[in-house]
Amino acid sequence: MSTTPAKPARIISLPLRLLKAVLAGLLALLILFEEWGWEPLQRALAWVGRIPGLRWLERHIAALPPYAALALFLVPTLMLLPVKLLALWTISRGKLVLGTLVILSAKVLGTAIVARLFTLTQPALMQLPWFARAFMRWTVWKNALLARVRASWLWRLGRVIKRHVQRRWQRLVS
Repeated sequence: MSTTPAKPARIISLPLRLLKAVLAGLLALLILFEEWGWEPLQRALAWVGRIPGLRWLERHIAALPPYAALALFLVPTLMLLPVKLLALWTISRGKLVLGTLVILSAKVLGTAIVARLFTLTQPALMQLPWFARAFMRWTVWKNALLARVRASWLWRLGRVIKRHVQRRWQRLVS
């Protein structure tokens, strides 16, 4: 009885599929955070934007031409990168909790600012044909990924647990 050796493509294919699944899972978590945080954080910054000086600033941001809006839209990412690098340096120095808190704070603050800026600049950004196409592709891909995540047993279990905790909380505070 002779055995045929495993094909090299199959041997390489399994780790690549596992890596792809892990990366897709991490990306799904990131997208879910963005989904959960985007609207509430944007509304919070809109509320802050009612301050007279900030209202003036928001009106000017909303009136920007497309490429100026794009440049402004990229600013929070560039500004928070050094903060995140500093947080990683802090973690490397043994201050795991502090570094993690800085990264999480930067993520929340960055999401809030980007969400508000996108709301203000979206009409201008959509005037750029390549941006509009990329945004539509991103939206389709993101919605398909979210549909897969929401159809998973883990997501459904989480929803059941969340409803259970909410009911118990309501009973406690009532």
